[in-house]
Amino acid sequence: MKRLPVSLAMVMIVLSPSVWAKTVDAVASFSVLADMVKQVGGEHVKVTSLVGPNGDPHSFEPSPRDSQALKQADVVFVSGLGMEGWMNRLISASGYRGQVITASNGVNARKMVDEGKTVTDPHAWNSAANGAIYARNIMEALVAADPDDAGDIRRRGEAYIQQLDKLDLWAKTQFAAIPRAKRKVITSHDAFGYFGREYGVTFLAPVGFSTESEAGAGNVAALIDQIKREHIKTYFMENQTDPRLVKQVAAASGAQPGGELYPEALSKADGPAATYEAAFKHNVDTIVNSMK
Repeated sequence: MKRLPVSLAMVMIVLSPSVWAKTVDAVASFSVLADMVKQVGGEHVKVTSLVGPNGDPHSFEPSPRDSQALKQADVVFVSGLGMEGWMNRLISASGYRGQVITASNGVNARKMVDEGKTVTDPHAWNSAANGAIYARNIMEALVAADPDDAGDIRRRGEAYIQQLDKLDLWAKTQFAAIPRAKRKVITSHDAFGYFGREYGVTFLAPVGFSTESEAGAGNVAALIDQIKREHIKTYFMENQTDPRLVKQVAAASGAQPGGELYPEALSKADGPAATYEAAFKHNVDTIVNSMK
């Protein structure tokens, strides 16, 4: 076999795209958002999720390792809308000086009453239409961080957005086949507001938008009365929350278990909700099947 001259081999190495390919070091606040960044960035991004699979992003307590991950990041992604109350303190402690991308920019934010106060519902990604907005914001941020790979990132991003648009239409079709009177369920906390608004489902929960909220005895009693009055048949566990309260409400109201949902944390890789798309589809299938 004929050997290349050393000088020519060196030139080929220098000109090789793989040598110059940039990998964006990204940090995402929680597992759902981290998967979106992976789907858009592909091989051009390395993603660290601060809150891991089955982790609760409301009650998360950052560690020194998380601070180090931020310090080394090229770009940081948050969902925003008040979701990550702990993030500003972590950024300040880490010394990170780069961009913080708010993936929810552009969504039609939902207002809700929580503990007597009007607040913004942070769970916007639970509508696939909003998921597509997240994906576009992520794509633009990654293109800015890695302009040399902009073409490939845009191709991946646009394909992913199209998938989410199809998922949104599929979910609407699934729920349209269910009589509206049957589209009522109980969940652990109020994480499905955007889902309910988009797909015509009524969700009742013993606590508000944050899993750190506490349900008062009066509120729980009123919820039980409402469940009985409206003949709501099914309750759901959430993978990242303590199930005891919703089980108590179900036992008192006569509602039956409908399965486990994944509203704000993915499952582990071998679980049924290892990606945002898989989690969304699992949630739709599980809820629809309980209504049939």
